[in-house]
This record gives sequence, structure tokens and C-alpha cells, in this order.
Amino acid sequence: MEEEVLQCEGCGVALQMEEPSRLGYVPEQALLKVPVVCQRCYRIKHYNEISTATPDRDDFLRMLSHIANTDSLVVHIVDLFDFEGSLISGLRRFVGNNPILLVVNKIDLLPKVTNWNRIVNWVRKQAKESGLKVADVVLCSAKKNIGFDRLLEKLDEYRKRRDVYVVGATNAGKSTLINRLIKDYSDLEAELTTSQYPGTTLDLIQIPLDDGNWIIDTPGIVYSHRLTEVVPKEILSALLPDKPIKPAVYQLNEGQTLFIGAFARFDFIRGERQSFTGYFSNALSIHRTKLERADELYSEHKGELLKPPSKEQLEQMPPLVKHPVHIRKGQVADVLISGLGWIKVNGTVGADLSIHAPKGVKIVVRESLI
Repeated sequence: MEEEVLQCEGCGVALQMEEPSRLGYVPEQALLKVPVVCQRCYRIKHYNEISTATPDRDDFLRMLSHIANTDSLVVHIVDLFDFEGSLISGLRRFVGNNPILLVVNKIDLLPKVTNWNRIVNWVRKQAKESGLKVADVVLCSAKKNIGFDRLLEKLDEYRKRRDVYVVGATNAGKSTLINRLIKDYSDLEAELTTSQYPGTTLDLIQIPLDDGNWIIDTPGIVYSHRLTEVVPKEILSALLPDKPIKPAVYQLNEGQTLFIGAFARFDFIRGERQSFTGYFSNALSIHRTKLERADELYSEHKGELLKPPSKEQLEQMPPLVKHPVHIRKGQVADVLISGLGWIKVNGTVGADLSIHAPKGVKIVVRESLI
């Protein structure tokens, strides 16, 4: 007879009492508590302690690959603040013919938007261009409880008494959303571990539903092309907005530069005078200078005038690399820096730009979101 393996009810990892330094450690006395959670989850929940442990990419793909052999609904949660950075564009090959419900989280971060239908159409188009065919799109905010009734309606419509697999990138708000589902769909009292740090779910977590089926939570996939994955964890709070973004509009002449803290740099190389709008966390400062002074300014003032990050934190990050960007005449576009935010090019007269971002961070030119 096989020995039962106890799992943490917060992150799903197998529990063990032998090695405090390994994942899944739980003191013996904690086994008497309900729910049973590992020491790591306990510290995240009660002390907001930083944790960097995440499943590797192979483990994540192994967990996803068997979904194609099931008859289930796949709920893919993406972060509207970093849509292209959090979208799993190759998801279809892992889930087979199972329908995909695309849940776009964090809509509360957008400035006041009146035309939500336009946002839905934008999401559908971007998903299709990325090779992801979806059954439907739901906009919501798990944190602010916006759009949740519609999500429950769509789950009922597409689930048809099947299991539900929930997938998404780290920091897309997956565990927060599932905790809401637990309250509406299940008698389970335990909540999943949620924190601002990526990788808090470490294995498949099966949550029983009232009708005998399951919600299966998968670990968040870690995308190294997101800035949130390459910065020191203690400054994540500066990157991740926690309230609606206040757009910052700049009228620029060619030969001017914007620094977004010391995280990134936006150069307006060539073009007619025009306006640009930055959509970044309100905790970040934006500094304008002349392009001819930009290299010197960064060298002398990074981590001081240009911050965050601090000098010490910058030493832990990849160096900035330059990405040439051409905005053609007539194009109204966003330039996204994955994990940081985006700058909207408001004019339609075209522009030549350069984006400097930490090496490996994804830069995307897309149709304007707002």
C-alpha cells in the first residue's frame, strides 16, 4: 500500500519534516493545524517574506502537457498591464481541443475607460495575432472584485460539469482569482497562498467543486522576458501598480530622452514634435533630458537621481541594451516594455525611437490599447 503524500494546501508542494532548507518543510506541530501549510507559505502569508523558489520550465510544461488528454475547460489568466508578456501564445498545442476562456485580470489598473467593448475587441485581436484561439474573453479585477459575476456566468456556460484547469504566468493574479472561485464554487476553507512574489504555487493543486469536479491550479509559468522576473524581489512593489495608473503626457522634440527610473530609457531619435503618454506604476519617476546627455546622465546618476533601482540593486540586474523601434506614418502604437508598462505614441506622423531595457526583457510594438 502506497504511503499517502501530504501536500501544502497553500502552494501544493509535497510536505516534508526533514530539511528546513528544502521546499515543503513543515514543523511537526504544524501538521495538527487546519489548513496544513508549509513553512514557506506560512511566512509569505503572515510576514510577506520574499521567496524565489519556482518550478522549472520543464516541470511546468510537463504539468500542462496532459491537459490535452482530458475533457476540461482551460482558463488562461493574463495580466492586462503586461498582456504580451503574460500571454502563453503556445498554449493551444498543450491543451488540445479543450476550449480556452481568456480571463484578462487587473482592469482596475487602467485609467477611466468608457468603451470596454473596444478593450475586449483589442484583446481578441492580440490573442489571435499571437496564435491563440479563444472561446471567449472576460475582463475582470480579482483584487477589486470587478467583472466576477460575468466570469462565473462564462464558467457555467463553457464548463458543462467538467474540470477546470487554470493556467497563467507568474504575477498575473491567478491565485487571487482562484481564491474568489473557491468562495463561490467550493466548500473548501483553505485559501491558496498569494503574494506579490512570483512562483507561489509550486505544484498542481486540486480544489473540489460542489458537483464532484475539480478546479486544478497549475504553477505560474516564469517568463524571463518580463522585467518583474529580473529585478531584485524587494523592489517589485515599485514596478507593480496597486492603483489606477495616472498617464503622464510628454511633448517631445526629436533628440530628447525619457528615463523611467533607472529601469529603462526611451529615446526620441527622429520625427516631428509630438506627444507621448507613459503608462507606468505611479511609484516610478520619469526624468526628461536631451539625448546627447543621456549616456552621461545615466552613468553618473543611476540609482540616485534616476531611481529605483538603487545602485546596489542595479548591480544584480542585466545591463541595458538598445532596441531600435520605427513607428510608421499613420500608425497609432504602444511600445511595451514587458513587466514595466508602455508608452503610447500619440501622433500619426511616424517616429524613430530607441528603447533601452535590461538585456532579455521583451519589447513589443502593438496597436494602441487605449
